[in-house]
Amino acid sequence: MPNGRGRFAQFAFILTLAVFISELGSAQSSYQPSPENLQARREFQDMKFGMFIHWGVYSVLGDGEWVFHNRKLKVDEYNRLPMFFDPEKFDAHAWVSLAKSAGMKYITITSRHHDGFAMFDSKISDWNIVQRTPYKKDPLKMLADECHRQGIKLFFYYSQLDWHNPDYYPRGVTSWDNGRPDHGDWDAYLDHYMDGQLTELLTNYGPVGGIWFDGMWDKPNADWHLDKTYALIHKLQPAALIIPNHHQTPRPGEDVQTFERDLPGQNTAGFNTNYVSSQLPLESSDTLNENWGFNIGDSKYKSAAELERRLVRAAGNNSNLLMNIGPYPNGEIDPQFVSRLHEIGEWMSKYGDSIYNTRGGPIPPGDWGVTTQKENKIYVHVLNWSAPMLALAPVTRKITAAHTLPENSPVEFTQNPDGLILKLPPAKENETDRVIVLTTSM
Repeated sequence: MPNGRGRFAQFAFILTLAVFISELGSAQSSYQPSPENLQARREFQDMKFGMFIHWGVYSVLGDGEWVFHNRKLKVDEYNRLPMFFDPEKFDAHAWVSLAKSAGMKYITITSRHHDGFAMFDSKISDWNIVQRTPYKKDPLKMLADECHRQGIKLFFYYSQLDWHNPDYYPRGVTSWDNGRPDHGDWDAYLDHYMDGQLTELLTNYGPVGGIWFDGMWDKPNADWHLDKTYALIHKLQPAALIIPNHHQTPRPGEDVQTFERDLPGQNTAGFNTNYVSSQLPLESSDTLNENWGFNIGDSKYKSAAELERRLVRAAGNNSNLLMNIGPYPNGEIDPQFVSRLHEIGEWMSKYGDSIYNTRGGPIPPGDWGVTTQKENKIYVHVLNWSAPMLALAPVTRKITAAHTLPENSPVEFTQNPDGLILKLPPAKENETDRVIVLTTSM
């Protein structure tokens, strides 16, 4: 993933041009999703909360997942790194159980990042964890099996960008002189290497939630053979969702629109598109501290309350939240991550009804908060409002009752064609979110 999600200044012009060209074109597609795919999209929207995991041989250096690029290492130098990667404390059961205890419904893990190193048993190349590390085991197989046992959906992050493979040529905007030859076979890279590894991931690990692509922004104008790759994925697993982190308008064959470090359409990060699909499920990704991969110098952990507010704002913007952790190279998860995720899980046990299976509510989000909705319920999430009365935009459905969650205390309200006024209960000390449940006539 892009380094720190804030280091895209050098790519801004190229990305802006690519987005402009993309959005000039039509997003219409002859692609017709299968019934299994459409059902998977609905289930994805219902899950609302997922765990992102950035973990690879780069973790050994404790300097984030872009260390190969940022230190301008040579391929021969980076080739030494797998010899030091031996995650003897990796515990698939503990990882999946942590996600489940946090109220997360799916996991997206880096099957390979921009260094091209496969964290699974790939037969396409020996540049993988089984053949190059002393660990010699396939953690993704263990994780997949455990996800199936615990009822958690597993998605595979897969980087289209590759700093290691010589056939990734011509190079993209992140290139540097790392010792690769100045020639390569682009078609072979896509059709044999990349599609071959995707076939392995979609064949050897049971049903997967989908493929989360990243790195196309490195060569936004290249022919990525997307039609071929997307058709392959949908053929191998019709229910698998394609989630591309290319920061552009969705393209034919894509199933989810994801936004990196941003809520849909806001683009505070500076590299996302402002376009928000009205047809596809939406997702927002972010990190629990500042980095994606393990960084030994990063202690800027977000509080549990901040994470809860991010989840609520994502849901109110009709989006999932994919929250990232970067495990240690030995396979352990930072205790700071663990404690915060347990706190979120406790919060979700009380307020999850206002998040799971919902869609964005009928009242536009604002600084005060957001709304979510499902069936005949509208959930008003008050995140930033101290006055006793809250005036909101009109709601077309007739409100028949209002109460707090989880106490179920009645709330006074006034509804008319001009708007809705709620008499709010006093905020509790250290309260993250006052949730008012509006029951409406169908």
